[in-house]
Amino acid sequence: MSLKLMVTGCNGQLGRALYELTKDDTGFEYVGSDVPELDITDCEALVSYVKELKPDVIINCAAATNVDGCEKDEDLAFKINALGPRNLAVAANEVDAKLIHISTDYVFPGDGNVPRTENDPVGPKSAYGRTKLAGEEFVKLFAKKWFIVRTAWLYGEGKNFVRTMLKLSETKDSISVVDDQLGNPTSALELGRAILKLAPTQLYGIYHGTCEGVCSWADLTEEIFKMKGIATKVVRISSEEYKKNYPDSADRPSYSALEKRMFKLNLDHRFKDWKDALKEYLLG
Repeated sequence: MSLKLMVTGCNGQLGRALYELTKDDTGFEYVGSDVPELDITDCEALVSYVKELKPDVIINCAAATNVDGCEKDEDLAFKINALGPRNLAVAANEVDAKLIHISTDYVFPGDGNVPRTENDPVGPKSAYGRTKLAGEEFVKLFAKKWFIVRTAWLYGEGKNFVRTMLKLSETKDSISVVDDQLGNPTSALELGRAILKLAPTQLYGIYHGTCEGVCSWADLTEEIFKMKGIATKVVRISSEEYKKNYPDSADRPSYSALEKRMFKLNLDHRFKDWKDALKEYLLG
């Protein structure tokens, strides 16, 4: 018998990756939803939809992810990133479904130089991080069967950093890229594979889901160009220099690498190294 997955935010990078991974897999039935057809901030409509669909697992990929946009309108970000997951938790309970909620490295302050584990103290510095953390708290408070999966630096089918750098390289001889923010570039396909391992289980709790290895945005850009044989030069700059050019931009974590302890210990699952995952994405 297949597991019925309800995927919110199905038009985003992770939603698309989950579709690709399940479309030929008889073990899963994928049902995608996204705005305007389904708005997770409308609790009554959401509960009605879920009661009719009766999914086994709800995977919440819906979110306000524009970090600078969240800074400008934290109320709207809170509605989507916090109240939305609360509503999904309420709806999941109605049909005894599991809820897998996707969160972010931005719930941490972004200091230190050691990858954060699932149980490390949180302390977001941005509106995006604050609203995503509120979403986590609502899920823990309201859902009976829940997983929270924090990820970072995601790229897949859609708008992302990798594609932005490739586009810029078409018209520029050099590109200035921040070199003092470190994290884990993560393929949506790799994250999707891990989530599908988690979905059939009852191993509830908080998980960190990112590719292995740590680099800066500048390192990532150089690797992209190297793999694609692009001659555009990467000029390494500091966050301070970037902020001078874009004064309205939100503060980003300086170190936001995540340790995948729960995936390793609970499921014996290992993510690909970030370079290997990037190669799969760029070269197939």
